[in-house]
Amino acid sequence: MDASFTPEQDEIRRTLRELLHSRCGPRELRTAVDAPTGHDPALWTALAEQLGLPGLALPETYGGVGCSATELALACEETGRVLAPLPLFPTCVLAAPLIAALGTGAQRAEVLPRLASGALTATLAVPGTALATALALTGTGGGDWAGGGRAGGVQARRVDGGWRLYGQVDQVLDGHSAGLLVVAAHAGGFARSRTLLFLVAGDAAGVVRVRQTALDATRPQGRVQLRDVAAQLLGEEDGEDVLAALAAVGDTAAAVLACEAVGAAGRALERTVEYVRQREQFGRAIGSFQAVKHRLADVYVAVQAARSAAYYAAWAVPHETGGPVGGLALAQALEALRIASAEGIQLHGGIGFTWEHEAHLYFKRAAGDELLFGPVHRLRAYAADTARLFDAQEVAV
Repeated sequence: MDASFTPEQDEIRRTLRELLHSRCGPRELRTAVDAPTGHDPALWTALAEQLGLPGLALPETYGGVGCSATELALACEETGRVLAPLPLFPTCVLAAPLIAALGTGAQRAEVLPRLASGALTATLAVPGTALATALALTGTGGGDWAGGGRAGGVQARRVDGGWRLYGQVDQVLDGHSAGLLVVAAHAGGFARSRTLLFLVAGDAAGVVRVRQTALDATRPQGRVQLRDVAAQLLGEEDGEDVLAALAAVGDTAAAVLACEAVGAAGRALERTVEYVRQREQFGRAIGSFQAVKHRLADVYVAVQAARSAAYYAAWAVPHETGGPVGGLALAQALEALRIASAEGIQLHGGIGFTWEHEAHLYFKRAAGDELLFGPVHRLRAYAADTARLFDAQEVAV
């Protein structure tokens, strides 16, 4: 592995940081999360037109830039620094790779160019609270997480040669605003139970969407009700590749989320260091006290270790190294973000607890991501099971 960045990767990071610095400051962030969509459409358009960000990891054949998941993960490190509320993750990390992997030629040709241009946003709708399980981050990805029979979830049935969906999904990232929904649904009844993916237009008849109050307002969620909605099957009907495709997307998602969390943790640490250098007590900056130095040194070590793990996970995705690399990197990055944001609130003192300060946003991102994609101990436990770590120890004994 070459740990250095290419000139192209450095340019992507530099250009994106400059644009976000000018267009996504604290005031713009607050305005965006309070908007009905949960993000700033003008910023999304600028990122698409100036940088081609939505199509960064899509093939040039479909209007993308043709980069790998590594570049997408590094770009998300920059969006994570400012907690940019963008439809980037659900569109480009969850939905687009599934369509590229499973979709028919006609489906890819119709949808992917619109996603790459930023004209269309998309998301993955997984029933219940099983997103981490469906992406094989905390489990094998199998089982009945999509529902089945009378077990709830989303049910799919054939009607006159087409498909109709009925059910509800409560936690869908950008589910209230995405133009296209990739819905995981249960088909076949008890005897031929299987999970299939379907494409549903966000404004289709029978689709009812409501924005939910989320712990992390910078990662908005929506509740999606499907009331006998016409849907288009994604790919082939056998569904044999669906779970494998979801697991592959999970590997990429873990690396991207790890880089995003590292960006947020690094920025939280930077803000705290800036503050303790300015805040004075007993006639000297509080950053000069040894106890404060020790606490920040521990945070720095945690962030740097998480950054190394995240970069390796981002490099490993296109190289298909296998193993639980992404899950371990994500666990370490989420832990580093939790530590950095919590210490930031503590060391900011009274101002760190106020609603007006940005410190709580970083803490909520850490807590929210653990609820959605973790928690940390489950990410590590599944990685250990996958690597047969404890089996190897038993054999050694």
